[in-house]
Amino acid sequence: MTHISIRHATTADAELIADISAETFYESFAAQNTREDMEKFLTEKFSKEILVAQVGIPGHIFLLAYTDDQPAGYVFLKDTTAETVQDENAIEISRIYARGSFIGKGIGKALMEAAIAQAKILKKDSIWLGVWEHNQRAIQFYTSFGFIKFGEHDFVLGNDVQRDWLMKRKSII
Repeated sequence: MTHISIRHATTADAELIADISAETFYESFAAQNTREDMEKFLTEKFSKEILVAQVGIPGHIFLLAYTDDQPAGYVFLKDTTAETVQDENAIEISRIYARGSFIGKGIGKALMEAAIAQAKILKKDSIWLGVWEHNQRAIQFYTSFGFIKFGEHDFVLGNDVQRDWLMKRKSII
């Protein structure tokens, strides 16, 4: 059995997080999108400079997962109020990524459990996220943790306007 450890990331981990972000986003979505849209999105929204800067912003929480001392993935939580849930004491899972070679080894589960534990520590009433409507594997994963769909919003990938489901788990306790 693989040992998974989770720790809070620091600004020293910013480049690692940026590398994992670009790598896993591309692996996950390149086959369903045009090369031009992927390149535009990665350049405009997922550049190393942008991703590195996100790590030090107050209210941004990054938890890194390691297995056998290898960085396997991370979860990015935003402890800020979004328009979609502004009436709630909520935290957002902005990203939850496992590197391709670690998928199916419990990394996602460990990261989700760590995210929920962080929400408890922060005394949040709910935790929410956005997921591409065609990402059935992720939707099933989130549903297994008690997330339910509560809305939708647009997600622009390059020049392509896509739909994300907004999913929430009310009970953090």
